[in-house]
Amino acid sequence: MRNLLSAAFIAVVLAGCQSTPTQESAPVEDKSATATTPGGASTGGTSSTGVSGTSGTSNPLRDPSNILSKRSVYFDFDSYVVRDEFKPLVEAHGRYLQSNRNARMTIQGNADERGSHEYNLALGQRRADSVKRMMTLLGATDTQIETVSFGKEKPRNQGHDEVAWAENRRDDMVYAGE
Repeated sequence: MRNLLSAAFIAVVLAGCQSTPTQESAPVEDKSATATTPGGASTGGTSSTGVSGTSGTSNPLRDPSNILSKRSVYFDFDSYVVRDEFKPLVEAHGRYLQSNRNARMTIQGNADERGSHEYNLALGQRRADSVKRMMTLLGATDTQIETVSFGKEKPRNQGHDEVAWAENRRDDMVYAGE
């Protein structure tokens, strides 16, 4: 009886892990309120943005009105949890990668100047890995996304105050060929 229950349990688990390929992902609608990043860039809005491939001659990655043109995710101090205001951005890039299997990106994790070199490298890597994990849950593949940490070595803002540190606690998404 125990073997029969074990076999049934394994069959149910394996059936639940099975995935069904999708034909094409639906456009993503960003319903979040417009937020301003530490650098002053807008991260949201109420417009619909399609992320499935390139339509016509326009490239959604370079269209300033498309959420895909935004490439930075900012983090709280000593955290690698993606903030709610940046989840639509990460989701849009994840769906773009899902519908464009040849696309490749590198997520560059960064930290502010506080903390040791080793600590900031590890924190930057955890930040990059958390964004990658979100994207793979949305359909992107591991082979499409590479992660790297720069720690505190590539600050966006050279200042030594909270405003500068907030701009430096980020992930940057860089697509291959750009």
